[in-house]
Amino acid sequence: MASIRRTLSPAYHDRSYQNGAGFSSPSNKFLPNGSSKHFSSSSHLPFLFNAVNIVYRKGWRRSFCRCLFFFVIGFVFGIAPIGYSDTDVRAKDFTFPELKQPHANLRFDDQIVTSVSLSVNTKLLEPKESTDIIEPLKQLIVVTPTYNRGFQAYFLNRLGQVLRLVKPPLVWIVVEEKAASHETAEILRKTGVMYRHVLCAFNSSSVKDPRVHQRNAALEHIERHKLDGIVFFADDDNVYTLELFESLRTISRFGTWPVAMLARSKNKAILEGPVCNASQVIGWHTNDKSKRLRRFYADMSGFAFNSSILWDLKRWARPFSNPIRQLDTVKEGFQESTFIEQVVEDESQMEGIPHGCSRIMNWHLHLDTDNLFYPKGWLLEKNLEVILPIK
Repeated sequence: MASIRRTLSPAYHDRSYQNGAGFSSPSNKFLPNGSSKHFSSSSHLPFLFNAVNIVYRKGWRRSFCRCLFFFVIGFVFGIAPIGYSDTDVRAKDFTFPELKQPHANLRFDDQIVTSVSLSVNTKLLEPKESTDIIEPLKQLIVVTPTYNRGFQAYFLNRLGQVLRLVKPPLVWIVVEEKAASHETAEILRKTGVMYRHVLCAFNSSSVKDPRVHQRNAALEHIERHKLDGIVFFADDDNVYTLELFESLRTISRFGTWPVAMLARSKNKAILEGPVCNASQVIGWHTNDKSKRLRRFYADMSGFAFNSSILWDLKRWARPFSNPIRQLDTVKEGFQESTFIEQVVEDESQMEGIPHGCSRIMNWHLHLDTDNLFYPKGWLLEKNLEVILPIK
């Protein structure tokens, strides 16, 4: 019986390959009649190759279309104005802010400061008023007579340490009689105070109080060298406060203040000095009946005066040119009053310090040290005679 064979399409003609290999179809789905018969590799190779090529091309195009589709959707949703947000980026966000100086509203003593200048002015500011000028402190001229006695070293060291605490300028005039001792000079050097060691050449052996001539030697030294300042007689055996020395600089011509004194009986303290209404002297304190005949009741360490009174006659209009000195011819206890009478005429030329004369700033102690003698050079050459063994 003759067999009937369907002629294949010219597209599926046999093709020769370079390597002589062919493709074998794993399935029959490419057959035109759906038959499950197997065909030879030589007759079906062109058909399989074209089919694979078509599938390959169609799969690449499908993937590319899908990617392009989702890219378009995402781009559309990205540029679409869905809602308003504070984080939206606008063109104005990229502009630099305008920098302005902050408004200064400072308050100082109820005054509003509207501007602050940071420039440096190298020009020196001149004081507007005379009260703005800082006046230098007045110089203090402290006069201390000293002589050889038991507590001389102790008294000088104590007074020197007090003067060391006083603000300069200050000059300490220490006066010795007959000869200047090396021991006194060594104490003065160690105190650190500016001093002048003066010698009194007057023979005071017949005088009951040799300190009168010692003070006169200091007054002559001040007058000769025209030292400008406030003169204060500070005996080495008295006790002084720093407040006293600072108050001396407020004196214009003559100042006075009350002094507390230990009575010679050592059983009571007495007060001697001015009674003041503010800085005006209106009376005097005194407890010694023998001194009630004096004109001024002030202790030797209870007053101070301007040194220019000694050498500047025109400034103070002094009617006489006699030197102002202490008098050794008057009775004991009257040297203070007779000296003050040469400096001022009455209480109207006095200044009471401190305000109201209500504070005690120094003590006058009467210590009996005349019978006590310190060895030469203030050193003990031998030890004590009694030696006690250590138990």
